[in-house]
Amino acid sequence: MEKFARFALAAAVALVPGLTLAQTYPNKAVRLIVPFPAGGPADLFGRGLAQGMSAQLGQPVVIENRAGAGGVIGVDAVAKAAPDGYTLGLNSASSVAIAPFSFDKMPYDPRKDLALISLVVNVPEVLIVHPSVPVKNLEELIAYARKNPNKINFGSAGAGSITHLAVELLKAEAKIELVHVPYKGAAPAVTDLLGGQVQMAILDVPVVLQHIRSGKLRAIVTASGRRASTLPEVPSTVEANYPKVNSDNWYGLVAPSA
Repeated sequence: MEKFARFALAAAVALVPGLTLAQTYPNKAVRLIVPFPAGGPADLFGRGLAQGMSAQLGQPVVIENRAGAGGVIGVDAVAKAAPDGYTLGLNSASSVAIAPFSFDKMPYDPRKDLALISLVVNVPEVLIVHPSVPVKNLEELIAYARKNPNKINFGSAGAGSITHLAVELLKAEAKIELVHVPYKGAAPAVTDLLGGQVQMAILDVPVVLQHIRSGKLRAIVTASGRRASTLPEVPSTVEANYPKVNSDNWYGLVAPSA
């Protein structure tokens, strides 16, 4: 939470640079739209950010989860909100950097309709499998997938999301065939991963860390140039000789551009 407080302070300062001169804002609750379901990494970071911002601004910062389309639905609600400073949004790489290139038609233009206020957090991603998959490292996973084409289902936080494209990149680099199962966010994907309905995913470390430590999921490799500090025993894709498979994720704070 200490890190979140620092992020919140920076965001608050960027959002209201004239706060010391005009104390009228904020005089009511601020809405923070999180474009993914409750229980996922975006929700986790959003609630930490809201707590820190509320302490700095002196008003409640209320979370509103609006999931769907890899974060696009929630961010669209931010873009179309009244530009009065009382509606903010937590965006991810998926909704502002990936979606414009993967959707035939976007409901908003990130360059024109959104004010990009502040980076909130960088977060590594990790490739995990259900324990029923008989592999312990990336080499074994690739060999298994080649022998069993389209027999491994992988979950993602939505079609076109970074968690989807990270696996597509692995498929292309390793020349393997996997079946994509999109969800409305990471939280429902994790639920089905734990139940074995899907057998694999590349997701933000915080949302699966407790399940890795409990043995309910098996970490194979971090999709990054370096190991995650919370999973020091898990090698990176660079160490596994797949350096192009890099999907470090990030979340930021946005507002309506007007």
